[in-house]
Amino acid sequence: MSYRSTRQLVDDLRQHQRLIVIDDPVDPHLELAEIHRRVYRNQGPALLFNNVIGSSFPVASNLFGTIDRARFIFRKQIEAVKTAVRLKADPSSAFRNPWALRKMPLVGFRMLQRKVRKPAVMQHQCKLSELPQVVCWPNDGGAFVTLPQVLSQAPGQSGLRGLNLGMYRVQISGNDYQRDGECGLHYQIHRGIGVHHSQAIEKGVDFPVNVSVGGSPAMTLAAVMPLPEGMSELGFAGALAGHRIPMHLANPFAPIYADADFCIVGKVVPNHLKPEGPFGDHLGFYAKVHDFPFIQVDRVYHRAGAIWPVTVVGRPPQEDTVFGELIHELTGPVIPTVLPGVKQVHAVDASGVHPLLLAVGSERYTPYQKKSRPQELLTQACAILGQGQLSLAKYLWIINGGDPKAPDAEHMDEFFQYALRRIDFRRDLHFITQTTIDTLDYSGEGLNQGSKLIIACQREPLRELAKTIDANLKLDDSWRNARLAMPGVLVVTGQAHLGTDSTVQLQRQCDALTVSPQFEQIPLIVVVDDSDFAAKNLENFLWTTFTRSNPAVDIYGLGASMINKHFGCSTMVIDARTKPHHAPGLMEDAEVNRKVDARASRGVSLSKFL
Repeated sequence: MSYRSTRQLVDDLRQHQRLIVIDDPVDPHLELAEIHRRVYRNQGPALLFNNVIGSSFPVASNLFGTIDRARFIFRKQIEAVKTAVRLKADPSSAFRNPWALRKMPLVGFRMLQRKVRKPAVMQHQCKLSELPQVVCWPNDGGAFVTLPQVLSQAPGQSGLRGLNLGMYRVQISGNDYQRDGECGLHYQIHRGIGVHHSQAIEKGVDFPVNVSVGGSPAMTLAAVMPLPEGMSELGFAGALAGHRIPMHLANPFAPIYADADFCIVGKVVPNHLKPEGPFGDHLGFYAKVHDFPFIQVDRVYHRAGAIWPVTVVGRPPQEDTVFGELIHELTGPVIPTVLPGVKQVHAVDASGVHPLLLAVGSERYTPYQKKSRPQELLTQACAILGQGQLSLAKYLWIINGGDPKAPDAEHMDEFFQYALRRIDFRRDLHFITQTTIDTLDYSGEGLNQGSKLIIACQREPLRELAKTIDANLKLDDSWRNARLAMPGVLVVTGQAHLGTDSTVQLQRQCDALTVSPQFEQIPLIVVVDDSDFAAKNLENFLWTTFTRSNPAVDIYGLGASMINKHFGCSTMVIDARTKPHHAPGLMEDAEVNRKVDARASRGVSLSKFL
């Protein structure tokens, strides 16, 4: 079905028993989000809240909560889009399956936007304060639009030229925003809207920004797609939606997506900033308050029968995990064409996506030589870190896919064991310091500031990995409760990190440990706040280790040395304790939990998912 509104999507999901309607009153302050989180965790259906306190608009959530449901939503067009992506990646595949080309002209036609004069979204007007004021976490700074389609237009452009579509955080209440007149606009580093903002500052002019919500679900997916700069998100949305995206020209404002359920129309004034946040984000921590641009709101439009779609983010996995899975399905075949020699790149959701990438590359240089150290893998790693949002990664582990024993990057347990058996930490650690990291990652030295580490391995196995802890293993006396998170990886509970003194102390502890045969099968030690938690499962280990460490600052080693400015060691030690400058973690509200528990006891259709 080619959906043109959230109402059509909701009705279709309900007809196919993929959605539950909740008619009881639901509080948008924390309760709605807690219901969503529980239903998502239990792989439950999409939700339609018809009675949201404080607003006359229904709210839909968990629409994309399972990969099966996401595929169902795009079932009519997804194969044609996959074919188009495959053809871009490998044009010769057309000769192997000419029948697959039959729909390509239609797909190309649908990628062209069409202009409309009477958009459905402009049928009615309301105020920002009349929108559902959904607050997801107790310390959030206000209500946020959590599925915004932010459309900006480059200064001086008109018509359908110079457009960028992205999903950036939009705060509609709280802080010192003018009620009903302003909303916060938090966009992260390496986002297309930043180019428009830079141009506006250079020219000293405002630039138009609209925030659409709802409409075709293809617009939501297009807003989060990591498309190359210059490739149209609206064109991709049309291909996936199964129809040309209708746009209304609204000069002097940016074009308006005609089928949206809601549209906040306004402009951004360069160099005007206001505090935005905090907000419980996808790393599992609160994004702190910082000065960001804001939209001066001119009007808020909505269509007849409008439904307000929302999602809830937090420590992965959450609903946005499904977006990542679907994007990987669609774009995976393109990776080798964009990054020659790279076979696979996996952004690890359990670590918050951006902190950790696992990659499978290839060694094609000097095939007449027997190589024991990475060569082309390092070239490929640098290319990966030069690609859009992939450049936000802090840790990039890359292995040689030319080895028939090399595992798939998505089989993370196998990947780490393969790499740890082969890595020589004396020469396979390659740091990039004083650089940029994810705006939402507070493990670095400041906003957007941190370091990166490439860990590359290309050789035969060097060691076997410990599967049990040697009773005679001697560690520092302050490292307690040693556990194996996986073969060869030891996690220990360290003393609370108190700042510079703790850093100096950990360096001394590593220096004092003698490199001995007892560490030969333990190439990696991670110091954490709670080793039982970190070792409980792979997801806990990945989240703890890679969201709470800044490579250039928090990596130490046993037998460490510095040769020609290259750091090396025999066993790598990562300090993944919580630091004083880190953002606080997300905690659910106990009273709200009791309220939802009581709702679960009523025996309604929703109960089994709560």
